[in-house]
Amino acid sequence: MHRFFNTAGPVRPECHYCVPPLERFDLDEVLGLIRNEHYFVLHAPRQTGKTSSLLALRDLLNSGAEGDYRCAYINVETAQTAREDVGRAMGAIAVQIAGESEDTFGEPAFAEMVLRYDAERRPHSALWALLRKWAKAGPPLVLMIDEIDAMVGDSLVSVLRQLRTGYANRPKAFPQSVILCGVRDVRDYRIRANSEKEVITGGSAFNIKAETLRLGDFTRADVRTLVGQHTAETGQAFEPGALEVVWTQTRGQPWLVNALARQLCFRRERPILRDRPISARDVFEAREALILRRDTHIDQLADKLREPRVRRVVEPLLAGAEGAHSEADSDYVRDLGLVAVDPPLRVANPIYAEVLPRVLTSVLHDEMPRRAAWYVDPDGALDMDGLLSAFQDFFRWNSEHWIERAQYREAGPQLVLQAFLHRVVNGRGRIEREYALGSRRVDLLVVWPEGDERESRFVVECKLVKEGRSHARTVEQGLEQTAAYMDVSGTDAGHLVVFDMRPGRTWAEKVFREERTMGDAGIVVWGV
Repeated sequence: MHRFFNTAGPVRPECHYCVPPLERFDLDEVLGLIRNEHYFVLHAPRQTGKTSSLLALRDLLNSGAEGDYRCAYINVETAQTAREDVGRAMGAIAVQIAGESEDTFGEPAFAEMVLRYDAERRPHSALWALLRKWAKAGPPLVLMIDEIDAMVGDSLVSVLRQLRTGYANRPKAFPQSVILCGVRDVRDYRIRANSEKEVITGGSAFNIKAETLRLGDFTRADVRTLVGQHTAETGQAFEPGALEVVWTQTRGQPWLVNALARQLCFRRERPILRDRPISARDVFEAREALILRRDTHIDQLADKLREPRVRRVVEPLLAGAEGAHSEADSDYVRDLGLVAVDPPLRVANPIYAEVLPRVLTSVLHDEMPRRAAWYVDPDGALDMDGLLSAFQDFFRWNSEHWIERAQYREAGPQLVLQAFLHRVVNGRGRIEREYALGSRRVDLLVVWPEGDERESRFVVECKLVKEGRSHARTVEQGLEQTAAYMDVSGTDAGHLVVFDMRPGRTWAEKVFREERTMGDAGIVVWGV
Protein backbone atom coordinates (compact mmCIF):
# COMPACT_ATOMS: atom_id res chain seq x y z
CA MET A 1 0.00 0.00 0.00
CA HIS A 2 1.31 3.43 -0.97
CA ARG A 3 1.57 6.23 1.56
CA PHE A 4 -0.67 9.28 1.16
CA PHE A 5 -0.79 12.97 2.00
CA ASN A 6 -2.03 13.51 5.55
CA THR A 7 -4.57 16.21 6.42
CA ALA A 8 -5.85 14.95 9.78
CA GLY A 9 -3.93 14.32 13.00
CA PRO A 10 -0.25 13.58 13.66
CA VAL A 11 1.82 12.16 10.83
CA ARG A 12 2.81 8.51 10.84
CA PRO A 13 5.82 8.13 8.54
CA GLU A 14 4.91 4.55 7.69
CA CYS A 15 1.52 5.74 6.36
CA HIS A 16 2.05 9.36 5.34
CA TYR A 17 4.36 11.36 3.14
CA CYS A 18 5.98 13.80 5.51
CA VAL A 19 8.76 16.24 6.19
CA PRO A 20 10.65 14.62 9.12
CA PRO A 21 9.01 16.22 12.21
CA LEU A 22 12.30 16.75 14.04
CA GLU A 23 13.51 18.85 11.11
CA ARG A 24 10.63 21.29 11.57
CA PHE A 25 12.40 23.18 14.37
CA ASP A 26 15.92 23.81 15.64
CA LEU A 27 16.47 20.51 17.45
CA ASP A 28 19.76 21.59 19.02
CA GLU A 29 18.05 24.63 20.55
CA VAL A 30 15.19 22.53 21.93
CA LEU A 31 17.52 19.92 23.40
CA GLY A 32 19.61 22.69 24.96
CA LEU A 33 16.55 24.15 26.67
CA ILE A 34 15.66 20.73 28.05
CA ARG A 35 19.20 19.99 29.26
CA ASN A 36 19.28 23.38 31.01
CA GLU A 37 16.01 22.62 32.83
CA HIS A 38 13.98 25.35 31.13
CA TYR A 39 10.21 25.67 30.79
CA PHE A 40 9.29 27.04 27.36
CA VAL A 41 6.55 27.49 24.76
CA LEU A 42 6.16 26.00 21.28
CA HIS A 43 3.33 27.58 19.31
CA ALA A 44 2.02 27.75 15.76
CA PRO A 45 -1.31 28.01 13.90
CA ARG A 46 -3.60 25.01 13.85
CA GLN A 47 -2.74 22.07 11.59
CA THR A 48 0.86 23.12 11.22
CA GLY A 49 2.47 19.98 12.66
CA LYS A 50 2.98 20.86 16.33
CA THR A 51 1.71 17.57 17.73
CA SER A 52 3.69 15.52 15.20
CA SER A 53 6.86 17.35 16.23
CA LEU A 54 6.17 16.88 19.94
CA LEU A 55 5.53 13.15 19.56
CA ALA A 56 8.72 12.71 17.54
CA LEU A 57 10.66 14.59 20.21
CA ARG A 58 9.10 12.42 22.92
CA ASP A 59 10.22 9.28 21.09
CA LEU A 60 13.73 10.66 20.66
CA LEU A 61 14.12 11.53 24.33
CA ASN A 62 12.70 8.20 25.47
CA SER A 63 15.08 6.31 23.18
CA GLY A 64 18.04 7.28 25.36
CA ALA A 65 19.91 8.80 22.43
CA GLU A 66 19.99 12.23 24.10
CA GLY A 67 20.45 11.12 27.71
CA ASP A 68 18.41 9.43 30.41
CA TYR A 69 14.97 11.04 30.31
CA ARG A 70 11.35 10.09 30.64
CA CYS A 71 9.38 12.27 28.26
CA ALA A 72 5.60 12.41 28.57
CA TYR A 73 3.00 13.95 26.28
CA ILE A 74 -0.49 14.93 27.45
CA ASN A 75 -3.26 16.75 25.59
CA VAL A 76 -5.43 18.92 27.85
CA GLU A 77 -8.09 19.74 25.27
CA THR A 78 -10.45 17.41 27.15
CA ALA A 79 -10.37 19.90 30.04
CA GLN A 80 -11.84 22.65 27.86
CA THR A 81 -15.44 21.70 28.61
CA ALA A 82 -14.78 22.20 32.34
CA ARG A 83 -14.46 25.93 31.65
CA GLU A 84 -14.20 27.62 35.08
CA ASP A 85 -14.70 24.38 37.05
CA VAL A 86 -11.12 23.81 38.18
CA GLY A 87 -11.92 20.49 39.85
CA ARG A 88 -13.39 18.95 36.71
CA ALA A 89 -10.48 20.29 34.67
CA MET A 90 -7.91 18.71 37.01
CA GLY A 91 -9.81 15.43 36.88
CA ALA A 92 -9.63 15.44 33.08
CA ILE A 93 -5.89 16.17 33.17
CA ALA A 94 -5.33 13.42 35.74
CA VAL A 95 -6.89 10.92 33.31
CA GLN A 96 -4.43 12.06 30.62
CA ILE A 97 -1.49 11.61 33.01
CA ALA A 98 -2.67 8.11 33.96
CA GLY A 99 -2.99 7.05 30.34
CA GLU A 100 0.42 8.40 29.38
CA SER A 101 2.18 6.81 32.38
CA GLU A 102 0.78 3.39 31.51
CA ASP A 103 0.98 3.54 27.71
CA THR A 104 4.38 5.20 27.32
CA PHE A 105 6.26 4.14 30.46
CA GLY A 106 4.47 0.91 31.38
CA GLU A 107 3.58 2.15 34.88
CA PRO A 108 0.17 0.57 35.64
CA ALA A 109 0.58 0.98 39.40
CA PHE A 110 1.25 4.71 39.10
CA ALA A 111 -1.61 5.06 36.59
CA GLU A 112 -3.99 3.35 39.00
CA MET A 113 -2.84 5.65 41.82
CA VAL A 114 -3.49 8.71 39.65
CA LEU A 115 -6.99 7.53 38.82
CA ARG A 116 -7.72 6.93 42.51
CA TYR A 117 -6.43 10.37 43.43
CA ASP A 118 -9.44 12.62 43.92
CA ALA A 119 -8.24 15.57 41.86
CA GLU A 120 -11.60 17.30 42.01
CA ARG A 121 -11.40 17.64 45.80
CA ARG A 122 -7.94 19.24 45.62
CA PRO A 123 -8.33 21.35 42.49
CA HIS A 124 -5.61 23.93 43.13
CA SER A 125 -2.90 21.45 44.16
CA ALA A 126 -3.82 18.25 42.29
CA LEU A 127 -1.60 18.83 39.26
CA TRP A 128 1.33 19.93 41.43
CA ALA A 129 0.99 16.81 43.63
CA LEU A 130 0.70 14.35 40.74
CA LEU A 131 3.64 15.82 38.81
CA ARG A 132 5.72 15.81 42.02
CA LYS A 133 5.10 12.07 42.51
CA TRP A 134 5.66 11.33 38.82
CA ALA A 135 8.96 13.23 38.70
CA LYS A 136 10.29 11.42 41.80
CA ALA A 137 9.50 7.98 40.35
CA GLY A 138 12.47 7.75 37.98
CA PRO A 139 14.89 9.62 35.70
CA PRO A 140 14.27 13.33 34.98
CA LEU A 141 10.78 13.93 33.65
CA VAL A 142 10.13 16.10 30.57
CA LEU A 143 6.46 17.03 30.21
CA MET A 144 4.76 18.23 27.03
CA ILE A 145 1.34 19.84 27.51
CA ASP A 146 -0.47 20.16 24.19
CA GLU A 147 -3.52 22.37 23.44
CA ILE A 148 -2.85 24.42 26.57
CA ASP A 149 -4.77 27.38 25.13
CA ALA A 150 -7.90 25.25 24.81
CA MET A 151 -8.34 25.80 28.55
CA VAL A 152 -9.95 28.99 29.85
CA GLY A 153 -10.51 31.09 32.94
CA ASP A 154 -9.76 29.78 36.42
CA SER A 155 -8.83 26.34 35.07
CA LEU A 156 -6.04 27.73 32.90
CA VAL A 157 -4.80 30.06 35.64
CA SER A 158 -4.65 27.14 38.07
CA VAL A 159 -2.59 24.98 35.69
CA LEU A 160 -0.09 27.77 35.06
CA ARG A 161 0.25 28.61 38.74
CA GLN A 162 0.67 24.99 39.83
CA LEU A 163 3.47 24.60 37.29
CA ARG A 164 5.06 27.76 38.63
CA THR A 165 4.73 26.50 42.22
CA GLY A 166 6.64 23.30 41.50
CA TYR A 167 9.27 24.92 39.26
CA ALA A 168 11.80 25.47 42.06
CA ASN A 169 11.82 21.74 42.90
CA ARG A 170 12.86 20.55 39.44
CA PRO A 171 14.33 18.12 38.42
CA LYS A 172 14.21 15.80 41.46
CA ALA A 173 10.71 16.60 42.66
CA PHE A 174 9.09 18.21 39.59
CA PRO A 175 9.50 17.94 35.80
CA GLN A 176 12.95 19.02 34.65
CA SER A 177 11.44 20.73 31.63
CA VAL A 178 7.89 21.59 30.59
CA ILE A 179 6.87 22.48 27.03
CA LEU A 180 3.57 24.32 26.68
CA CYS A 181 2.14 23.95 23.18
CA GLY A 182 -0.74 25.81 21.56
CA VAL A 183 -1.70 28.34 18.91
CA ARG A 184 -0.49 31.37 20.86
CA ASP A 185 2.40 32.34 23.10
CA VAL A 186 1.41 32.12 26.76
CA ARG A 187 2.47 35.73 27.29
CA ASP A 188 -0.41 36.83 25.03
CA TYR A 189 -3.12 35.09 27.04
CA ARG A 190 -5.60 37.50 28.60
CA ILE A 191 -7.42 35.21 30.99
CA ARG A 192 -10.80 36.25 32.39
CA ALA A 193 -11.04 34.23 35.57
CA ASN A 194 -14.11 34.42 37.82
CA SER A 195 -11.96 34.28 40.94
CA GLU A 196 -9.95 37.35 39.97
CA LYS A 197 -11.04 41.00 39.98
CA GLU A 198 -9.01 41.79 36.89
CA VAL A 199 -7.85 40.11 33.69
CA ILE A 200 -4.82 37.87 34.29
CA THR A 201 -2.11 37.77 31.63
CA GLY A 202 -0.38 34.51 30.85
CA GLY A 203 2.96 36.21 31.33
CA SER A 204 2.21 37.01 34.96
CA ALA A 205 0.71 33.59 35.76
CA PHE A 206 3.62 31.78 34.11
CA ASN A 207 6.63 34.07 34.54
CA ILE A 208 9.04 31.11 34.58
CA LYS A 209 9.01 30.78 30.79
CA ALA A 210 12.54 30.89 29.38
CA GLU A 211 11.84 30.98 25.65
CA THR A 212 9.12 31.01 23.00
CA LEU A 213 9.60 28.99 19.81
CA ARG A 214 7.34 29.15 16.79
CA LEU A 215 6.97 26.20 14.44
CA GLY A 216 7.29 27.59 10.93
CA ASP A 217 5.61 26.62 7.68
CA PHE A 218 7.25 24.38 5.11
CA THR A 219 10.04 25.89 3.07
CA ARG A 220 10.09 25.63 -0.71
CA ALA A 221 12.59 22.77 -0.30
CA ASP A 222 10.23 21.04 2.17
CA VAL A 223 7.40 21.18 -0.38
CA ARG A 224 9.65 19.60 -3.00
CA THR A 225 10.70 16.92 -0.51
CA LEU A 226 7.11 16.08 0.38
CA VAL A 227 5.85 15.91 -3.19
CA GLY A 228 9.03 14.12 -4.26
CA GLN A 229 8.18 11.21 -1.95
CA HIS A 230 4.94 10.67 -3.89
CA THR A 231 6.80 10.78 -7.19
CA ALA A 232 9.41 8.31 -5.94
CA GLU A 233 6.78 5.83 -4.72
CA THR A 234 4.24 6.08 -7.55
CA GLY A 235 6.15 7.46 -10.53
CA GLN A 236 3.71 10.34 -10.85
CA ALA A 237 5.77 13.41 -11.71
CA PHE A 238 5.07 17.13 -11.27
CA GLU A 239 6.14 19.62 -13.89
CA PRO A 240 8.54 22.23 -12.42
CA GLY A 241 5.91 24.91 -12.96
CA ALA A 242 3.34 22.83 -11.05
CA LEU A 243 5.62 22.48 -8.04
CA GLU A 244 6.20 26.23 -8.05
CA VAL A 245 2.43 26.87 -8.08
CA VAL A 246 1.94 24.52 -5.10
CA TRP A 247 4.54 26.57 -3.24
CA THR A 248 3.32 30.03 -4.27
CA GLN A 249 -0.37 29.27 -3.64
CA THR A 250 0.18 27.77 -0.17
CA ARG A 251 3.38 29.55 0.93
CA GLY A 252 4.21 26.30 2.67
CA GLN A 253 1.22 26.20 5.06
CA PRO A 254 1.44 22.47 5.93
CA TRP A 255 -2.25 21.60 5.86
CA LEU A 256 -2.75 23.45 2.58
CA VAL A 257 0.25 21.75 0.96
CA ASN A 258 -0.97 18.29 1.97
CA ALA A 259 -4.60 19.00 1.12
CA LEU A 260 -3.73 20.43 -2.30
CA ALA A 261 -1.43 17.51 -3.11
CA ARG A 262 -4.04 15.02 -1.88
CA GLN A 263 -6.68 16.64 -4.08
CA LEU A 264 -4.33 16.47 -7.07
CA CYS A 265 -3.17 12.89 -6.60
CA PHE A 266 -6.02 11.04 -4.93
CA ARG A 267 -9.33 12.93 -4.87
CA ARG A 268 -10.01 14.14 -8.41
CA GLU A 269 -13.19 12.92 -10.12
CA ARG A 270 -11.05 12.02 -13.11
CA PRO A 271 -7.64 11.01 -11.72
CA ILE A 272 -4.58 12.14 -13.62
CA LEU A 273 -2.90 9.16 -15.23
CA ARG A 274 0.35 8.35 -13.46
CA ASP A 275 2.28 8.49 -16.75
CA ARG A 276 1.26 12.15 -17.31
CA PRO A 277 3.07 14.86 -15.33
CA ILE A 278 0.87 17.09 -13.21
CA SER A 279 0.72 20.60 -14.71
CA ALA A 280 0.27 24.06 -13.24
CA ARG A 281 -3.28 24.16 -14.60
CA ASP A 282 -4.02 20.92 -12.74
CA VAL A 283 -2.88 22.59 -9.52
CA PHE A 284 -5.19 25.57 -10.02
CA GLU A 285 -8.12 23.23 -10.72
CA ALA A 286 -7.33 21.33 -7.51
CA ARG A 287 -7.08 24.63 -5.63
CA GLU A 288 -10.59 25.57 -6.71
CA ALA A 289 -11.97 22.16 -5.70
CA LEU A 290 -10.27 22.47 -2.32
CA ILE A 291 -11.78 25.90 -1.67
CA LEU A 292 -15.26 24.79 -2.73
CA ARG A 293 -15.12 21.75 -0.44
CA ARG A 294 -14.85 23.99 2.64
CA ASP A 295 -13.00 21.43 4.76
CA THR A 296 -12.78 22.05 8.50
CA HIS A 297 -9.52 23.97 8.13
CA ILE A 298 -11.16 26.45 5.74
CA ASP A 299 -14.31 26.71 7.86
CA GLN A 300 -12.28 27.46 10.99
CA LEU A 301 -10.50 30.20 9.07
CA ALA A 302 -13.84 31.66 7.97
CA ASP A 303 -15.22 31.52 11.49
CA LYS A 304 -12.37 33.65 12.84
CA LEU A 305 -13.37 36.53 10.55
CA ARG A 306 -16.31 37.25 12.88
CA GLU A 307 -14.03 38.10 15.81
CA PRO A 308 -13.69 41.88 16.37
CA ARG A 309 -9.90 41.77 16.82
CA VAL A 310 -9.55 39.83 13.54
CA ARG A 311 -11.86 42.25 11.77
CA ARG A 312 -9.82 45.24 12.97
CA VAL A 313 -6.81 43.83 11.11
CA VAL A 314 -8.37 42.13 8.08
CA GLU A 315 -10.98 44.72 7.05
CA PRO A 316 -8.53 47.57 6.33
CA LEU A 317 -6.18 45.03 4.74
CA LEU A 318 -8.88 43.97 2.26
CA ALA A 319 -9.72 47.62 1.58
CA GLY A 320 -6.12 48.79 1.20
CA ALA A 321 -6.94 51.31 3.94
CA GLU A 322 -4.90 52.58 6.86
CA GLY A 323 -5.05 50.17 9.79
CA ALA A 324 -6.20 51.31 13.24
CA HIS A 325 -5.55 48.03 15.03
CA SER A 326 -3.25 47.46 17.98
CA GLU A 327 -0.04 45.46 18.03
CA ALA A 328 -1.88 42.87 20.15
CA ASP A 329 -4.51 42.52 17.38
CA SER A 330 -1.91 41.97 14.66
CA ASP A 331 0.01 39.50 16.86
CA TYR A 332 -3.19 37.56 17.44
CA VAL A 333 -4.01 37.36 13.72
CA ARG A 334 -0.42 36.31 12.97
CA ASP A 335 -0.66 33.56 15.58
CA LEU A 336 -3.85 32.32 13.91
CA GLY A 337 -1.90 32.09 10.64
CA LEU A 338 -4.24 34.45 8.76
CA VAL A 339 -1.48 36.91 7.93
CA ALA A 340 2.20 36.41 7.23
CA VAL A 341 4.68 36.42 10.11
CA ASP A 342 7.11 38.85 8.50
CA PRO A 343 6.27 42.42 7.41
CA PRO A 344 4.60 44.01 5.55
CA LEU A 345 1.20 43.00 6.89
CA ARG A 346 -0.43 40.81 4.26
CA VAL A 347 -2.63 37.74 3.90
CA ALA A 348 -0.55 34.63 4.62
CA ASN A 349 -0.96 32.95 1.22
CA PRO A 350 -2.96 33.26 -2.04
CA ILE A 351 -5.40 30.50 -1.09
CA TYR A 352 -6.40 32.38 2.06
CA ALA A 353 -6.54 35.58 -0.03
CA GLU A 354 -9.04 33.81 -2.28
CA VAL A 355 -11.06 32.37 0.60
CA LEU A 356 -11.51 35.66 2.51
CA PRO A 357 -13.58 37.60 -0.07
CA ARG A 358 -15.61 34.52 -0.94
CA VAL A 359 -16.56 33.96 2.68
CA LEU A 360 -17.38 37.62 3.25
CA THR A 361 -19.62 37.81 0.18
CA SER A 362 -21.12 34.31 0.29
CA VAL A 363 -24.62 35.61 1.07
CA LEU A 364 -24.50 37.76 -2.07
CA HIS A 365 -23.41 35.15 -4.59
CA ASP A 366 -26.80 33.67 -5.39
CA GLU A 367 -28.12 37.04 -6.53
CA MET A 368 -25.26 37.69 -8.94
CA PRO A 369 -24.94 36.86 -12.65
CA ARG A 370 -22.84 33.79 -13.16
CA ARG A 371 -22.93 32.93 -16.86
CA ALA A 372 -19.48 33.54 -18.27
CA ALA A 373 -20.93 33.02 -21.75
CA TRP A 374 -22.32 36.57 -21.61
CA TYR A 375 -18.79 37.96 -21.70
CA VAL A 376 -16.99 35.45 -23.89
CA ASP A 377 -16.26 36.27 -27.52
CA PRO A 378 -16.88 33.66 -30.25
CA ASP A 379 -13.16 32.86 -30.27
CA GLY A 380 -13.23 32.10 -26.51
CA ALA A 381 -11.62 35.34 -25.32
CA LEU A 382 -12.95 37.13 -22.24
CA ASP A 383 -14.60 40.49 -22.99
CA MET A 384 -13.29 42.31 -19.92
CA ASP A 385 -14.53 45.65 -21.26
CA GLY A 386 -18.09 44.32 -21.50
CA LEU A 387 -17.80 42.67 -18.11
CA LEU A 388 -16.74 45.87 -16.32
CA SER A 389 -19.39 47.88 -18.16
CA ALA A 390 -21.97 45.43 -16.81
CA PHE A 391 -20.48 45.82 -13.35
CA GLN A 392 -21.00 49.60 -13.54
CA ASP A 393 -24.71 49.07 -14.12
CA PHE A 394 -24.90 46.37 -11.49
CA PHE A 395 -23.14 48.46 -8.83
CA ARG A 396 -25.28 51.49 -9.60
CA TRP A 397 -28.51 49.62 -8.88
CA ASN A 398 -27.35 47.31 -6.09
CA SER A 399 -24.43 48.86 -4.21
CA GLU A 400 -26.31 50.62 -1.41
CA HIS A 401 -28.26 47.47 -0.53
CA TRP A 402 -25.25 45.17 -0.79
CA ILE A 403 -22.71 47.24 1.09
CA GLU A 404 -25.24 47.71 3.88
CA ARG A 405 -25.42 43.91 4.20
CA ALA A 406 -21.67 43.32 4.01
CA GLN A 407 -19.85 42.03 7.08
CA TYR A 408 -16.85 44.25 6.33
CA ARG A 409 -18.43 47.50 5.15
CA GLU A 410 -15.16 49.41 4.85
CA ALA A 411 -14.07 46.94 2.17
CA GLY A 412 -17.60 46.66 0.75
CA PRO A 413 -17.05 48.16 -2.75
CA GLN A 414 -13.93 46.07 -3.42
CA LEU A 415 -15.62 42.92 -2.13
CA VAL A 416 -18.69 43.49 -4.33
CA LEU A 417 -16.45 43.88 -7.39
CA GLN A 418 -14.54 40.73 -6.50
CA ALA A 419 -17.77 38.79 -5.96
CA PHE A 420 -19.09 39.96 -9.35
CA LEU A 421 -15.90 38.97 -11.17
CA HIS A 422 -15.63 35.70 -9.30
CA ARG A 423 -19.17 34.64 -10.16
CA VAL A 424 -18.46 35.06 -13.88
CA VAL A 425 -14.79 34.21 -14.17
CA ASN A 426 -14.17 31.36 -11.75
CA GLY A 427 -16.17 28.79 -13.69
CA ARG A 428 -13.31 28.75 -16.19
CA GLY A 429 -10.60 31.21 -15.18
CA ARG A 430 -9.30 32.47 -11.87
CA ILE A 431 -8.60 35.65 -9.95
CA GLU A 432 -5.32 36.33 -8.15
CA ARG A 433 -5.52 38.98 -5.43
CA GLU A 434 -3.05 41.27 -3.71
CA TYR A 435 -3.97 43.34 -0.67
CA ALA A 436 -1.68 46.08 0.59
CA LEU A 437 -2.41 47.76 3.92
CA GLY A 438 -2.33 51.56 3.67
CA SER A 439 -1.96 51.57 -0.14
CA ARG A 440 -5.61 52.59 -0.73
CA ARG A 441 -5.80 50.00 -3.46
CA VAL A 442 -6.54 46.32 -4.16
CA ASP A 443 -4.78 44.52 -7.01
CA LEU A 444 -6.62 41.84 -8.97
CA LEU A 445 -5.24 39.72 -11.80
CA VAL A 446 -7.88 37.96 -13.88
CA VAL A 447 -6.44 34.92 -15.68
CA TRP A 448 -8.52 33.48 -18.53
CA PRO A 449 -7.41 30.28 -20.35
CA GLU A 450 -7.70 30.20 -24.13
CA GLY A 451 -6.93 26.73 -25.41
CA ASP A 452 -4.62 24.20 -23.78
CA GLU A 453 -1.55 26.40 -23.44
CA ARG A 454 -2.50 30.05 -23.92
CA GLU A 455 -4.09 32.36 -21.36
CA SER A 456 -5.06 36.03 -21.21
CA ARG A 457 -4.25 38.17 -18.19
CA PHE A 458 -6.05 41.34 -17.13
CA VAL A 459 -5.01 43.66 -14.32
CA VAL A 460 -7.93 45.20 -12.42
CA GLU A 461 -6.92 47.84 -9.87
CA CYS A 462 -9.45 49.15 -7.30
CA LYS A 463 -9.26 52.62 -5.73
CA LEU A 464 -11.61 54.50 -3.42
CA VAL A 465 -12.22 58.25 -3.37
CA LYS A 466 -13.52 59.36 0.03
CA GLU A 467 -14.50 62.74 1.40
CA GLY A 468 -11.52 65.08 1.60
CA ARG A 469 -9.54 63.35 -1.14
CA SER A 470 -8.86 64.58 -4.64
CA HIS A 471 -10.55 62.52 -7.34
CA ALA A 472 -7.98 63.57 -9.96
CA ARG A 473 -5.04 62.74 -7.68
CA THR A 474 -6.60 59.35 -6.79
CA VAL A 475 -6.91 58.51 -10.49
CA GLU A 476 -3.30 59.54 -11.17
CA GLN A 477 -2.04 57.40 -8.30
CA GLY A 478 -4.21 54.54 -9.55
CA LEU A 479 -2.80 54.81 -13.05
CA GLU A 480 0.76 54.63 -11.69
CA GLN A 481 -0.08 51.62 -9.54
CA THR A 482 -1.97 49.86 -12.34
CA ALA A 483 0.90 50.33 -14.77
CA ALA A 484 3.37 48.99 -12.21
CA TYR A 485 1.22 45.91 -11.55
CA MET A 486 0.81 45.36 -15.32
CA ASP A 487 4.58 45.37 -15.65
CA VAL A 488 4.99 42.84 -12.82
CA SER A 489 2.18 40.66 -14.20
CA GLY A 490 3.47 40.70 -17.77
CA THR A 491 0.28 41.97 -19.39
CA ASP A 492 -0.70 44.99 -21.48
CA ALA A 493 -4.39 44.80 -20.48
CA GLY A 494 -5.09 47.11 -17.55
CA HIS A 495 -8.26 48.44 -15.94
CA LEU A 496 -8.61 50.91 -13.06
CA VAL A 497 -11.92 50.89 -11.17
CA VAL A 498 -12.46 54.05 -9.10
CA PHE A 499 -15.25 54.00 -6.51
CA ASP A 500 -16.42 57.52 -5.69
CA MET A 501 -17.70 57.31 -2.11
CA ARG A 502 -17.94 61.08 -1.51
CA PRO A 503 -21.34 62.14 -0.18
CA GLY A 504 -23.65 64.13 -2.40
CA ARG A 505 -22.27 62.84 -5.71
CA THR A 506 -24.83 61.83 -8.34
CA TRP A 507 -24.48 58.66 -10.38
CA ALA A 508 -24.16 60.79 -13.51
CA GLU A 509 -21.04 62.33 -11.93
CA LYS A 510 -19.68 59.01 -10.68
CA VAL A 511 -20.07 56.75 -13.71
CA PHE A 512 -17.66 57.18 -16.61
CA ARG A 513 -15.25 55.30 -18.86
CA GLU A 514 -11.96 56.81 -20.03
CA GLU A 515 -8.99 55.44 -21.94
CA ARG A 516 -5.75 56.73 -20.44
CA THR A 517 -2.05 56.05 -20.79
CA MET A 518 0.71 55.80 -18.24
CA GLY A 519 4.08 55.53 -19.93
CA ASP A 520 3.62 52.85 -22.59
CA ALA A 521 0.63 51.27 -20.83
CA GLY A 522 -2.91 51.78 -22.07
CA ILE A 523 -5.37 51.67 -19.16
CA VAL A 524 -9.16 51.89 -19.12
CA VAL A 525 -10.51 53.89 -16.16
CA TRP A 526 -13.98 52.97 -14.90
CA GLY A 527 -15.82 55.35 -12.59
CA VAL A 528 -18.49 53.93 -10.29
